[in-house]
Amino acid sequence: MPRQKQAGLFMPAETREHVRTFMSWPPLDSVWEDMAKDVQGDIAGIARALAEFEPVVMLAAPEEAKAARRACGSGVDVIAVPTDDLWMRDSGPTFVQGPKGLQGIDLHFNGWGGKQEHEHDAKVARAVLKYAGVPRIDAPLVGEGGSLEVDGHGTLLVTESSLVNPNRNPDLSRDEIENHLKQLVGAEKVIWFKGVKGQDITDYHVDSLARCGENNVVLLSRTWDGDGPDVWTRAYDQARGALENTTDARGGKFEIIDLPEPDPARLGRRGEDFLGSYANFYIANGAVLIPRFGDRRADRQAAAIIGDLYPDHEVVQLEIHTIAEGGGGIHCATQQQPKA
Repeated sequence: MPRQKQAGLFMPAETREHVRTFMSWPPLDSVWEDMAKDVQGDIAGIARALAEFEPVVMLAAPEEAKAARRACGSGVDVIAVPTDDLWMRDSGPTFVQGPKGLQGIDLHFNGWGGKQEHEHDAKVARAVLKYAGVPRIDAPLVGEGGSLEVDGHGTLLVTESSLVNPNRNPDLSRDEIENHLKQLVGAEKVIWFKGVKGQDITDYHVDSLARCGENNVVLLSRTWDGDGPDVWTRAYDQARGALENTTDARGGKFEIIDLPEPDPARLGRRGEDFLGSYANFYIANGAVLIPRFGDRRADRQAAAIIGDLYPDHEVVQLEIHTIAEGGGGIHCATQQQPKA
């Protein structure tokens, strides 16, 4: 189908009331191999916690649906849809509002630039939109929902490493990508962070680096620097500098709040892909779900910082050690359908 220019589209902030949250059940026969059971346990834990606050719909392969229902409990609706993995934020649609009401952007998930098989997940966005009865927008670029962070007032934060990348958009310049993003999510101003290419499966999604709060606040994941400068500390420094030297879409100066990552030495044995970012939290109806990594001081500090920003939300901390071993978090595993 030809792609048509979308006029008047707008991506609401995550704090907008949700109709439901979509999630994806990782199959036993997946890239997780011997960790598959454990990662299913993490996903079930997130789903059960979320279901206390809003409806949850879990996509699961037909042969996995019974096990998913048993693990997630009666509070979670499980629908039979083939999946490859758990990353609903990236494979699912990004919901926007416009003249035609609620619509869903299909960003043509390609396994983060071909790093993972995506035969089924490439079709997840269509399946979600069909279930929700929401029209599909055929995006003129390739990306993932985790690469987009909005404040709900016209500001969009993105990492250049995840979008201006030949593994997604080889024929598009940064300016062309920016123009497409402005039309797709209603951004009036796009703030680019350099990010990091090739060091994690996502090429450094923004939802593990920077998250928008109310009143010009940006939470910035401050990387652990006990071992000295590395690509992650340099990416943090660059992002902070970018925010300090610009304003949001309304001309306001950003209030930057550091969200310190845990001390790796306090986490036990962790793999090289482990994501220790508290910024990968999820705002639900009346709750904010954040990870608990095992560094008690850092866990308490993160809960306090995020709780102060969302005083009307209950802070729910969850252990997601296996998901984190795969380089993701709670936000990566969820995708909200906002209320129209």
